[in-house]
Amino acid sequence: MSLAAVFRMDASSPSVLIDPVRLNALLGEAHSRFAITALAECPSTNTFLLACNAQGAPSGSVIVCDRQTAGRGSRGRRWSASPQASLTFSLLWHFDCELVRLSGLSLGVGVAVVRALAACGARGALLKWPNDILFHDAKLGGILVELCSDPAQAQQAQAVIGIGLNLLPPATDGLDGAFMMPATSIDAMISPVPERNRLLAALLVELAAMLDRFAAAGFAGLREEWLACHAWQGRAVRMLRDGRVETAGTCCGVDADGTLLLQPPEGVVRC
Repeated sequence: MSLAAVFRMDASSPSVLIDPVRLNALLGEAHSRFAITALAECPSTNTFLLACNAQGAPSGSVIVCDRQTAGRGSRGRRWSASPQASLTFSLLWHFDCELVRLSGLSLGVGVAVVRALAACGARGALLKWPNDILFHDAKLGGILVELCSDPAQAQQAQAVIGIGLNLLPPATDGLDGAFMMPATSIDAMISPVPERNRLLAALLVELAAMLDRFAAAGFAGLREEWLACHAWQGRAVRMLRDGRVETAGTCCGVDADGTLLLQPPEGVVRC
């Protein structure tokens, strides 16, 4: 499957496409680890990259999309992205291990995102288990990690890592009440907003470093850094299932495998 031929790329569009040439220059020595395709529009970068993976796309393949029309968030929620107001992309990464070894990967991705934002001057981002990026208790972005493997190759696993960040306040179209928390954007953290090529380069550099560390030590090697970014550490929380409270207690962080630790009155439990 040709990554570039599936969707039309319109250089005359008023939106600002990522420039792979400029991006490669910003990546420096890390540029050889990625194969980047910039699209004007696609339904979902994760869905597209999963299809590319099935056709043998190499590790390090990146799809970055200017306008995402049917993006997917956690638990099937829709994540839409509009030109200039957001940065949405997906990264394919191969691992020489079984799928079970990838427990906690979405938390590690969150650590890389916080590092990259800080490197661009946008400091103060925090993380909510398992896949939300927050600023002042409002949602700045999200992570969607989808895992796959070939049953015939049990020691080979692939991850498609989708990341969406709000650069400017997202349009809610009167649906504010439909979201579990208010939305925010990078322009609330820093002005002017970092140029998208620079931001994406910082994200990819930090992701590569984190994924190398994760491959060597799993989430356990990133746990302390994640806890330092944990937005709700020591706070009272409720765990919901299908909109109903399943349990409540104090949030005690995460275990070495990325499992959430919650302390209701009867003692600490793994969620």
